[in-house]
Amino acid sequence: MRYRLSVILALLVLVPAVGCAPPPRAGDERAGPAQSGSPPVARTLNLGVRYELGDLASKVRSGITADATKRLFNAALAIIDGSGTARPYLAEALPQVNSESWRVFPDGRMETTYRLRPNLTWHDGQPISAEDFVFALRVYTAGLGRFEPTPQDRFEEVSAPDERTVFIRWRTLYPEAGALRSTHFEPLPRHILQRDFEEDSGDSFINHAYWSREFVGAGPYRLERWEPGSHLDAVAFDGHALGRPKIDRIIVRFFGDENTALTNLLSENVHIAMDNSLRFEHASVLKREWGPGNKGVVLLDPVQPRFTNVQLRPEYANPRAVMDLRVRRALSHAVDKQAINDALFDGEIPLADQFLPRTVAYFAELDRAITRYPYDFRQTDQLMSEAGFRKGGDGAYASASGERFSFEHWVIAGSQNEKQGAVMAEGWRRAGFEVKEHAIPTAQATDGQVRATFPALSSVATGGGEANLNFLTTSQIPSPANRWTGNNRGGWVSLEYDRLWDVFNTTLDRTERNRQAIEMMRLATEDVAMLFLFHSANVTAHLNALRGPELGTPDTLTNWNLHEWELR
Repeated sequence: MRYRLSVILALLVLVPAVGCAPPPRAGDERAGPAQSGSPPVARTLNLGVRYELGDLASKVRSGITADATKRLFNAALAIIDGSGTARPYLAEALPQVNSESWRVFPDGRMETTYRLRPNLTWHDGQPISAEDFVFALRVYTAGLGRFEPTPQDRFEEVSAPDERTVFIRWRTLYPEAGALRSTHFEPLPRHILQRDFEEDSGDSFINHAYWSREFVGAGPYRLERWEPGSHLDAVAFDGHALGRPKIDRIIVRFFGDENTALTNLLSENVHIAMDNSLRFEHASVLKREWGPGNKGVVLLDPVQPRFTNVQLRPEYANPRAVMDLRVRRALSHAVDKQAINDALFDGEIPLADQFLPRTVAYFAELDRAITRYPYDFRQTDQLMSEAGFRKGGDGAYASASGERFSFEHWVIAGSQNEKQGAVMAEGWRRAGFEVKEHAIPTAQATDGQVRATFPALSSVATGGGEANLNFLTTSQIPSPANRWTGNNRGGWVSLEYDRLWDVFNTTLDRTERNRQAIEMMRLATEDVAMLFLFHSANVTAHLNALRGPELGTPDTLTNWNLHEWELR
């Protein structure tokens, strides 16, 4: 059913703000022009996010969307701007293919050369050199199981001919080699980590305070203080490669409850809310409340794929029948996507039958290639019958021995997630399934083991873009060996999909890469690697006092240009 926004607002304003004593009201932080001869007025931005992270390094797999927070503290050789174009960041310029800076050889090997900007420093003032990239490769490839494996798994060597030159020799072709950004390849401070890396055990090194409360990076802000359960304090970094940020301080506040984030934004206790801290219905409330006075801006980016993982590992699957392709297809046919859309988004967001957003250039061809599972109980019934399940007198599916087909469906706690779970469960029950609904507490949302060991179905969301294709590779299956950090939480395995992903990442021709992406999605939908639902709108909202946030391509962070933001 559709929400009555007036009722929602009335309820939401009753929700108290939670956490430690809040920073000053956002409105109180605005400063007028400084008087002649007086010192400039310091400006503080209050930023609300949903999750408190366990780490701040971009290369560390966090398992949740936390780009807004990590962007503050990290910098790499390149950055993607609002148009989706790669720009130099720590590098003076980016390698250009078939030039001295990016050489491609007949046997498929490559060499790229990055020249660092002069006088780069870490947040603690120590110089950044090419040797910090050499050291980073040692850490990322040490078998610690915590870092995104690509692209260092394609490196043959990283060397430092001099303190400002990063030379990379590649074993294979890699289309992103000329624009290595934070999640690709980021330097690490040798002066802080090298001794511990060489002397400590893997567990001790991974638990080093550097990764969290003592983090030192090269991004636009440096970490000053971390109050667990409450907020992070970040101050502008004078040595930032793209210039000192215009806003002096940012306080990142954690709002595990989205309603609390909304009330803080409406009351102007925060300037901006990002990273899943708001839902679609909150956007509607803000548009109505802010509209008459032009108090703020709401940005909706419908590229965030929402999908349901199916547990395909026998050691965790319960019931085991969810591993049966016929059952997975039957469950897919019993999902009423339009009902979800109506209940959560007033029918205004695009439904989806695969990962990639409609903005990809090859969407029409992709849309023709995939397998769809329309809402149809007749097909559900036929497939369940083929799998050995019949409906009893109560209309519920049961095996030949009379055991009812019962399963759990997990979501992360939150009213939108739980409402989505309820709509899906209702559809499954009408079809004849017995469903138990379970909400993972927000505090466990960053626990990789909890999220990977669900018994049957688990609905999640992620960021947009072609990087999501990696989520279904075997290397992304969470396990104790990789510290439960992968995104393929259902454990789907397809050697052909893995091969295509490798080819996709070793092909420079864009047309060929499009074909490979299409074939990957054809395989995933045909085998029901997961149940694809819709592309939800990633909501960012900010007061008009803040200038700078902008929507871009699926590969662009809304706060990519954070150093240029201004607070009036």
